[in-house]
Amino acid sequence: MQEDDVPDTRQRCIPWYNRMMDRHALLNAFDELLQPDRFRDYGPNGLQVEGKAEVRKIVSGVTASRALIEAAIAARADAIFVHHGLFWRGQDGRITGWMKQRLALLLAHDINLFAYHLPLDAHPELGNNAQLGVQLGLVAQRRFGEQELGFLGMRADASSFASAGHLKVHIEGVLNRPVTLVDGGVGAIKNIAWCTGGAQGYFEAAIAAGADAFVTGEISEPQAHYARECGVAYLACGHHATERYGAPAVAAHVAASSGLQHEFIEIDNPA
Repeated sequence: MQEDDVPDTRQRCIPWYNRMMDRHALLNAFDELLQPDRFRDYGPNGLQVEGKAEVRKIVSGVTASRALIEAAIAARADAIFVHHGLFWRGQDGRITGWMKQRLALLLAHDINLFAYHLPLDAHPELGNNAQLGVQLGLVAQRRFGEQELGFLGMRADASSFASAGHLKVHIEGVLNRPVTLVDGGVGAIKNIAWCTGGAQGYFEAAIAAGADAFVTGEISEPQAHYARECGVAYLACGHHATERYGAPAVAAHVAASSGLQHEFIEIDNPA
């Protein structure tokens, strides 16, 4: 066997803590999985802040807050992957105050920031809605609402919750936080719609889709009236609390397929 015929086993022999991936290849991996071009979003998806060219470790989190960036620096991350990035439509473009502080940390430590908003909500297996369903023991049967971001389904065993109050207790146990319930007075809850984060605007679409209850992160003034008048329970479970699961699921999937390190860092948020 000649030297050129010898299989190249160098990548397989490189210890996991030394493997790396080109920044552009990592971006392509995230884009291929999440398909951001399919969505009309409120800000840019993908690479929001360019850091070092080679990535060994990804830290995932919900929001690109200063606390998360500081924790990622301490964890020696080369890239941060989040649901809520730094830039949004209609935002003041001046780099002052909190924006300057966050950007200064990223640039000083040469850390890449990847952010995906609606594409991360929508992914059918790894996204925020899909992963919240897994946590709550729900199986989605179809999608609803604008850009089909809402999920509609039922418990994995097809059983019903005896009441909206029982569903509330179940969710509080899973998410470990209080849940605001407006009980529509429908009795047993079988068909459950859910859409994570600030999706109170999807409530009417959930009602039209045939839901007995709607689970989301936040509630605004009109939804309490809709719940009582339409007989559909509304459960506000926390914006952050409902969106904790998509970012680590996606980042872990891409890291595992690329031989990179991954760590999810939870920054507590009562919202």
